[in-house]
Amino acid sequence: MVEGSTLASAMTRPADDAPMIEVRGLWSVFPVPGGGEVVVHKDLDLTVRRGEILTLVGGSGTGKTVLLRQMLGLNRPARGSITVLGRPVGELTDAGAAARVGMLFQQGALFSAFSVLDNIALPLRETRAIPDALAREAALLKLQMVGLKPGDAHKMPAELSGGMIKRVALARALIMDPPLLMLDEPTAGLDPDSSDAFVALLRSLHRELGLTVVMVTHDLDTLFELADRVAVLAEQHVIIAAPVPEVLAFDHPFIRHFFLGERGQRAMELLRTRHGEKGQ
Repeated sequence: MVEGSTLASAMTRPADDAPMIEVRGLWSVFPVPGGGEVVVHKDLDLTVRRGEILTLVGGSGTGKTVLLRQMLGLNRPARGSITVLGRPVGELTDAGAAARVGMLFQQGALFSAFSVLDNIALPLRETRAIPDALAREAALLKLQMVGLKPGDAHKMPAELSGGMIKRVALARALIMDPPLLMLDEPTAGLDPDSSDAFVALLRSLHRELGLTVVMVTHDLDTLFELADRVAVLAEQHVIIAAPVPEVLAFDHPFIRHFFLGERGQRAMELLRTRHGEKGQ
């Protein structure tokens, strides 16, 4: 089973030098009550490179989650094109989508009537390509991959802590071995220790599985720990997509407020302290 899903995802991988995601000329337009419309994105361009962790940041109303959902094919832009793994994003809505892109929603989005194991196995079962026993075996392997115990398999979502819910949802996102993983506020709602542990898990899986990751987060600790590049949404488009030091040097009001304000300074100091302790 695992070999089959790995083969399926390998067949969807683009060439090494091809972008994993390419967004060109994207417009996002939404109607407003009483008539009229609001333009959230205008002529937005963005490229996600293979193997990187790209973080989307921006102020309220800049359409970070909208863009993430458009990359998943869940929302359709008013204009422009999105290709994912070399194919039009509209093709992600077919039955094989989970073999190409895994999604971790902000609240986990587990099915309350399903056990942990059944939640993880669901995307694989929906393909109807393998016997149920093999789907359960694969789900158990993913359960352990994200740091949970076999004894957790038969628990119900209501019995889980916030950190465990995130891990179960991550195992489900990875059940089909997708090369691309999308994360919406992955550490939201977690206490500091659980957040640190989940970030460490994401970093480890990114390295071990060779994943490409697109992440939306407002948590600077998470961003500084994980991001290879940061794409800043402002003024209806991406104003810069670059490594953190280059973003910090880019003169823009949102960047000054978000990264260089008191909260940003605390996060960077904490990061320097942690890395200093690791180097000792």
